[in-house]
Amino acid sequence: MKLLIIGGVAAGATAAARARRLDEKVEITLLERGPYVSYANCGLPYFISGDIETRSKLLLQTPEGFDSRYGVKVRVNTEALEIDRDGRKVRVRTVGQADEWLSYDKLLLAQGGTPIRPPLPGADQAHVFTLWTVPDMDRLHTFIEEHQPKHAVVVGGGFIGLEMAEALRSRKVETAVVELAPTVLNLMDREFGVQVKGELERHGVKVVTGTALKSIGAETVELSDGRSLPANLVLLSVGVRPELSLAKAAGLTLGPSGALQVDDTLRTNDPHIWAAGDMVEVENRVSQKKVRIPLAGPANRQGRIAASNMLGTPMRYRGALGTSVVKVFEAVGAMTGLSEKAARDAGFEVGVAVMHKDHHASYYPGGKELSLKLIYEKPTHRLLGAEAFGHAGVEKRIDVLATALHGKMTLDDLAELDLAYAPPFSSANDPINLAAFVGLNDCTGFSPLVTAAQALAELKSATPPVVIDVRTSKEVAAGHLPGSLHLPVNDLRARLGEVPKGRRLLVHCRSGFRAHLAVRTLLAEGFTDVANITGGWVSLELEP
Repeated sequence: MKLLIIGGVAAGATAAARARRLDEKVEITLLERGPYVSYANCGLPYFISGDIETRSKLLLQTPEGFDSRYGVKVRVNTEALEIDRDGRKVRVRTVGQADEWLSYDKLLLAQGGTPIRPPLPGADQAHVFTLWTVPDMDRLHTFIEEHQPKHAVVVGGGFIGLEMAEALRSRKVETAVVELAPTVLNLMDREFGVQVKGELERHGVKVVTGTALKSIGAETVELSDGRSLPANLVLLSVGVRPELSLAKAAGLTLGPSGALQVDDTLRTNDPHIWAAGDMVEVENRVSQKKVRIPLAGPANRQGRIAASNMLGTPMRYRGALGTSVVKVFEAVGAMTGLSEKAARDAGFEVGVAVMHKDHHASYYPGGKELSLKLIYEKPTHRLLGAEAFGHAGVEKRIDVLATALHGKMTLDDLAELDLAYAPPFSSANDPINLAAFVGLNDCTGFSPLVTAAQALAELKSATPPVVIDVRTSKEVAAGHLPGSLHLPVNDLRARLGEVPKGRRLLVHCRSGFRAHLAVRTLLAEGFTDVANITGGWVSLELEP
């Protein structure tokens, strides 16, 4: 049997190795358009920053290594130009050679994506870059070494854009990030983008949001609002589109997301062709909607599963959660499943619980505040997603919650999770447990919640609620909502007569716990329309 794989990075390289482990006799040929195969695409920014000092560490395998270890014939600098589905062959072009046809019994498309390069005036200049391949990295690194740029503009505030902003600052380049969306890291809810922006600015990165790039000059860029920024290096990082030209020309079916449609075995509408990686659409495991999730983890797993199915070992691909994490200087942002916005857009009856708490026992030195947000379906208590930001303990919690999402767990399950505890690592009740308690209190009506954004929207309504601030006088003096009623939680019982009757009451403290106590007191005293502003003053300050 002849197995032909087009694309030799995450999905393609994984599929080739898996295929050999399954069948020693199959003839495996892997084609890669670029000069390198099986390289660490996600590590490219960290070579630019200097965190990875040795370039060769990014090259995980070579054509010779693939051949000697796996018996896989790898052809680099070879582009697939045309698929003859009836004849089961592919026309290819290797640099410096004439076109030829390669036959296959089974074909895997793993061509990934291509960085979007907007047609801006000046985008074709030598100091304008994208970062997607090793040659991209080499060109950028060489330019920095040779030209020593003083000012850089990163266009796009997604994962690569944020990583490159940090990398350029590490190279002593004054850097600005320009993002069209209202916040950076737009996959996450707004308040997390605000926190990421704060971390960038604390490390000297200028952040411009809600603004587009209009044109690129030799030493400056012009923005859509008329401003200009100094820039003798520009990195375009505005997104990636699936590489579909070959698949479209071959008549393969595209899905509603615009990516290549595959079934749960990763087979296309052609019975002899499979596909995997950034070019395919998959099912979001929470919403069940078809989406694009261009991440390395899903791509690697898809390559393994596709190869298994191609060689007669049945495996199903059940979709992805979009679990992701990014390092931003000393902080970390991470998410899994649906954001609050995505969950509402998907039609769920959404509840939100927000926790701002030290990542380990507060009495143990070195605690760092962790912002954790659980998104859940109120009627069923089912977890829908989670987001977190902080300077320690972030990815640990998101990994636990990704596992919970995989298992379709509820807040009830999360409340009972038996997680590892010692003071240097967590609290007796981990922030995950505590956030689940808060969410359950909301679902049952024991202590109802509203988000900071919902609270501020209510205050603009025709019949605004009364806001009760139960913090200390010192905390209130440092900042408070105008018109709020200040009743410290320890004084609340003695001052209940000051609480207006027949009005909706929204209660907040700094982060939520004292407000929860106050809500319980008010409900027990006969006040009926009472809610805790989840996340308290910390979350309110993150709103516009």
